[in-house]
Amino acid sequence: MTASRVLVLNSGSSSVKYQLLDMADRSRLAVGLVERIGEETSRLVHEPLTGPGAAGGQREQLGPIADHGAALRAVAAELAADGLGLDSPELAAVGHRVVHGGTKFTRPTVIDDAVLAEIRSLIPLAPLHNPANVTGIEVARELRADLPQVAVFDTAFHATIPEYAARYAIDAATADKYSIRRYGFHGTSHAYVSRATAGLLGKAPEEVNVIVLHLGNGASASAVRGGVCVETSMGLTPLEGLVMGTRSGDLDPAVVFHLARVGGLSVDEIDSLLNKKSGLLGMCGDNDMREVLRRAGEGDEAAALAFAAYVHRLKKYIGAYSAVLGRVDAVAFTAGVGENAHQVREAAVDGLAELGLALDLEANAARSPEPRLVSAEYARVAVAVVPTDEELEIATQAYALVTQ
Repeated sequence: MTASRVLVLNSGSSSVKYQLLDMADRSRLAVGLVERIGEETSRLVHEPLTGPGAAGGQREQLGPIADHGAALRAVAAELAADGLGLDSPELAAVGHRVVHGGTKFTRPTVIDDAVLAEIRSLIPLAPLHNPANVTGIEVARELRADLPQVAVFDTAFHATIPEYAARYAIDAATADKYSIRRYGFHGTSHAYVSRATAGLLGKAPEEVNVIVLHLGNGASASAVRGGVCVETSMGLTPLEGLVMGTRSGDLDPAVVFHLARVGGLSVDEIDSLLNKKSGLLGMCGDNDMREVLRRAGEGDEAAALAFAAYVHRLKKYIGAYSAVLGRVDAVAFTAGVGENAHQVREAAVDGLAELGLALDLEANAARSPEPRLVSAEYARVAVAVVPTDEELEIATQAYALVTQ
C-alpha cells in the first residue's frame, strides 16, 4: 500500500485548523477546527468527508481543552473514529503551516531537532504566530515520532524577491544585525492562486505575469512574473501594505514616534493600535467587509470612507505592480473578501481601463465557488476570481518533498 495521505495542521495561538487529504486524487478525507484552546468554552468541530462517518455529517464537542497537546489528541481521536487515525500506514506526512521562515527557510523542509530550533529562533520576527506553530510541531512529533513532519513557510514563496526590493533603505549594518528586510506572507496562497490563474488562461505559470490580491481580514498583494514572486506588500511583519480588517497597512514610520512622544503611548500600546485596532475597524468600527458595505450602502459616512480608503490602497498597488511587471496578463482576487465581495472587485478595477482592466459586471456579480474569469471579453488584462486553497498547497508541497 502506497502512503498517500497528508495531515495539514495550522496551529494558531488558541486554535488548530486541520485537514486530511489524499494526494493520490487530491481529495479531502476530513476537515476540522479546534478553537478557544485553554478556555472553558473550547470547541472542536470535525467533519469526515469519506467513509462510514461521512453520513453523520459534522460532529461538535464543547468543553474545556487545556492546551494544544490535548487539542491534537482530540483531533487524533476524531480521525480514528472514522478509520482515518494517525496510526494509519496510509499517512505519508504531516504538513505544518509555519508563518515565518526568515532567510534560511525558502522551501518546504523536513523537521528535525535542528530545524525546530531554527524555527524557535525566528520567534522574535513572528511573536504572534511562530510560537503556536512550534507547539503544533512538537505535539505532532510526539504523537507520530516516526512520521515525516514537514514545515511549509508563509514567507518561502516570496524569497525570490530581488534584493533591491527586499531591502529597506536603512543603515545596512543595523538591518543585517536585526534581520530587517521584506519577507512577505500568505505565500502558500499566492503560490497556489498564481498557478491556478495561469491554468484559467490555458497557459503554464512560466508564461504568465499575475498580480495576486489576497483579501481577507489580513490582506496582501504580490507581483508574480513567470511563476516567480518579484514583489509583495507585506514586509518584516504582516502589518505593511494594504488596508486590512484590523491592521493599518502602509504608514509613515514617524506616526510611531509621534504617538510615543506626543501621545505618551508605550511600544506595546502602539503595536496593539496598529495591528488590532486599525484598518477598517479603526476607521469605522467594523472589520467585517460585509458590514462595512451594508453600512456604506445605508449612507454611513465612516463606513463609506473606510471602504474608499481600502479601495484606494488596492488601486495604488495594482498600478505599482503593473509598473514592476511591465506586462500584466491577469489580476487575481482571492480569500474571503476577494472571492465574495464583488463590490470590492468592481471598485478596485473601476477607472483602470488604461491599464487594460475592465469587468463583465454581470459575471463579476454572480456568485460561484469555482475559479473563473470576470473580465470583459475585450479587456487586455484578465480579471480572475480564484478561491485559495492553502491546505492543498501545503499538502502538495509536503507530499512532493517526502516522496522525492
